[in-house]
Amino acid sequence: MRILLVEDDAALADTTTRALQSQGWAVDWCTRGEQVAMSVKQDPYDLVVLDIGLAGIDGFETLRRLRAEGLTTPVLMLTARDAVEDRVRGLEGGADDYLVKPFAITELVARARVLTRRASARRDDTLVLGSLRMDLAAKRLFAGGEVVELSAREWSVLEYLLARLGKVVSKEQILQGIAGWDESLSENAVEVYVSRLRSKLEPAGVRVRTIRGFGYLLEAMEPNGAKP
Repeated sequence: MRILLVEDDAALADTTTRALQSQGWAVDWCTRGEQVAMSVKQDPYDLVVLDIGLAGIDGFETLRRLRAEGLTTPVLMLTARDAVEDRVRGLEGGADDYLVKPFAITELVARARVLTRRASARRDDTLVLGSLRMDLAAKRLFAGGEVVELSAREWSVLEYLLARLGKVVSKEQILQGIAGWDESLSENAVEVYVSRLRSKLEPAGVRVRTIRGFGYLLEAMEPNGAKP
């Protein structure tokens, strides 16, 4: 899961980022609301955690612009304002949930999980290719009914590829899809994860093919190993 945190309190942002990352989620952090709508259009975020009291345009206006663009990414709003009218304004403006400061980090993590689970339930929770079945809700991969064990990074790379079946994706696109802005992953790291995936997927009749000069293509194989 990838989250965009919009918070101009550096200390709170650091604590929140660490808590979310501890769940295995990629987190990008920014301090202003002006570019949020464009960022969400360009990157596949699963959740926006949005503070109301931002410098420049506030969280309400940021949310308005996000929804005006037709973007349906779940939004969890953070605020020091506990007035009922402010909470109502945020929810009626398109927020999916509301958390008043100071809050327990464990509650923030729980609410984030619920919101993304709810959004996921509105989509197909299963990705399938040949004998391979990826259960997004349960976070489990099956090959012919048998569980395939993946690391968190291997899971993220495979989910990215499966969600883009029939398309060649570059190493840079994979990096943007699985890593936060502050993470030091490299294209060499992507190569390592792809190599590990190959060893686990090919016995199940699925391979990650390298398209020289362009990137990778996930595809099913014929029983003899050839492309169908």
